Amino acid sequence: VQLQASGGGLVQPGNSHTLSCVVSGRPLNDFAVGWIRQAPGQEREGVALISSVSGIIHVADSVKGRFTISGDIAKNTVYLRMSSLRPEDTAIYYCAAVYGTWSSWDPSNTEVFDFWGQGTQVTVSS
Repeated sequence: VQLQASGGGLVQPGNSHTLSCVVSGRPLNDFAVGWIRQAPGQEREGVALISSVSGIIHVADSVKGRFTISGDIAKNTVYLRMSSLRPEDTAIYYCAAVYGTWSSWDPSNTEVFDFWGQGTQVTVSS
């Protein structure tokens, strides 16, 4: 199983931006896929998680109302739509997958994931 995150870049504060994560090797339905970010000098932080087959979605309180996660089963791809971006959203964003459907999720627990992609840098700055 491989995950390929893409879409990072330099974004102005207040703008929107979308990240993509392509899962290969197994169907997206086998997994819950999440986005995790890590800012310089800080711990990893879970941002959002989606179980595509069930439609169950979890979004961390720190980004609720600004970030949305979605999945395209046909493309084996999960997206993170980020809106109203702030400088404090600057981080490396990773996508990761864990087997099964997760009806509950603690965003602070990033050790649950079975597979990780490489990160993509998002910098929010004017």
